[in-house]
Amino acid sequence: MTTADASDYEKKPARYFGGCRADYVDALPDNNQATILEIGCAYGHTGALALERGKCGRYIGVELSPTAAEEARGRLTEVLVGNIETLELPFPEQHFDALILSEILEHLVDPWGVMKRLAPLVKPGGLVFASSPNISHYSVIKELVFGHWTLTDSGVMDRTHLRWFTPELYASLFEEAGFRVEEVRPVVPFAPRTRFLNALTGYRFNHLFMRQISIRARRQAKG
Repeated sequence: MTTADASDYEKKPARYFGGCRADYVDALPDNNQATILEIGCAYGHTGALALERGKCGRYIGVELSPTAAEEARGRLTEVLVGNIETLELPFPEQHFDALILSEILEHLVDPWGVMKRLAPLVKPGGLVFASSPNISHYSVIKELVFGHWTLTDSGVMDRTHLRWFTPELYASLFEEAGFRVEEVRPVVPFAPRTRFLNALTGYRFNHLFMRQISIRARRQAKG
């Protein structure tokens, strides 16, 4: 297994880098003195919204694609270019009030190691928001039943994904790094029909309906 090269992402269409995680910005406390770190900041739209809404005073992004990073520089306080698995971050421990990783960890060779390196940079009590595709979604299981494992250019089966998570495994990734997971939810709220089916099964099969996993966790103080 090898880390994806920046050139793999330079081939992605512009819409790949254009998203904004308004749900994460909404969940951040209002604090215009806060400093936030986003891994995989893309064009910087999430950070721009956080700055505009007074959720932070400084928003620092890390981005693998030089093209996307150049675009983000016009929106964020600072942008570092490089692969987070090998990039040395020039920040002291307990520097950040929040950490955001939207659709990033599935692209890494060792997301466990990365999270353990990033965790000390977050202040005790600081928040982390992250999301990744759910490999236990019923659509993937259906494909496996028929012997298919078809890679695509985007979505759950994006060919640049190197790691695969269930909600349980995803939560444990953060717990092992020293965060206390407060919420595991779908990125897109369940539709009424899905909520009904989920209720009929006693909410035991959430993992089958959750296309993308979203985590909110908090950095634990050292005991």
